[in-house]
Amino acid sequence: MADDEKPTDITESAPAPEVQAPDPADVAAALKANDDVQNAMHVQSLPIRAYLDTTVVPVLLDGMSALVKERPPNPVEWLPPHPIQKKPP
Repeated sequence: MADDEKPTDITESAPAPEVQAPDPADVAAALKANDDVQNAMHVQSLPIRAYLDTTVVPVLLDGMSALVKERPPNPVEWLPPHPIQKKPP
């Protein structure tokens, strides 16, 4: 290159590629996936009592509420299958 030549500006010779906006559904799915991962990481780091209060107690309370309404003759046998039917919050 000679001293009197200017270097070529690549922004003038190659236009920037067009980028389409992401699909809102894809963005929402990605954000939900991120939140799920963050929540899972958060739950794993909770102290024991907070972990149980967040994951187990709500399910057990639902089961115990149903138990009180139904009042089966064998409550200890009736209760264990109940929490399995519901997912934790």
